Amino acid sequence: MGRGLIWAAGVLVAAFLLAPILAILPLSFSAGSFLFYPLPGLSLRWYRDFFGSDFWLPALWNSLVIGGAAAGLATVLGVPAAFALWRLRGALRAVVLGVVLAPMVVPVIVVAVALLLAFGPVGLVATHAGMIVAHAALGVPFVVVTVLASLEGFDAVQLRAAAACGAGPVRAFLRVCLPQIAPGVAAGAVFAFATSLDEVVVALFIAGPAQRTLPRQMFAGLNDTISLTTAAAAAMLVVVSVVLLLVVGWLRRRAPG
Repeated sequence: MGRGLIWAAGVLVAAFLLAPILAILPLSFSAGSFLFYPLPGLSLRWYRDFFGSDFWLPALWNSLVIGGAAAGLATVLGVPAAFALWRLRGALRAVVLGVVLAPMVVPVIVVAVALLLAFGPVGLVATHAGMIVAHAALGVPFVVVTVLASLEGFDAVQLRAAAACGAGPVRAFLRVCLPQIAPGVAAGAVFAFATSLDEVVVALFIAGPAQRTLPRQMFAGLNDTISLTTAAAAAMLVVVSVVLLLVVGWLRRRAPG
């Protein structure tokens, strides 16, 4: 009986979370021009409009380029940070971890305002570099969390053995530790990319016309005119998100232990 209730609760929660997605996806195939059910027919016109538009494709390209670069930068910064936190002990670790994870818990609007004030004087507002750095700052906590989880299963004795064989700290990390935590590093990079792909608030504050991402363009499109091309854009984001989830699941199966 108890197990049945748990399954029922799980199904209800899943249905609640999936309902908005299940509602918007069929609309992207509507032959009509308005957001309403029942659908007047099925058509791919909104996908043709999406892929043939100078309005949407640059935004999709910006999302992919900025997201990829931000994920790479977040990984480069997050892996050493996670390793250093793993080696720390005591109260200092808790303090440093709280600072590193702050972008994950602080309201995004606060982060966006802070980035605007910080980037303005140095000319990073309305630039691709500024967007990449901002999104990387949001993605670093996800890299740190996943890499720390992988490091919990790593035996530090192996590093001491590598040092005894003459390997320096960097060489020991690259040759002994990194291959074993690689699935966690890759999963962190995927989460950082997904965070960048989904982010809209920071883009509203620091992106210029040339740096508009797909979520930012969807927001602008809903403000200007309600078009079902926005539903097609949402469907594209859903597809990318599902692919990222599958990648994370595959990486988890490859993780040691």
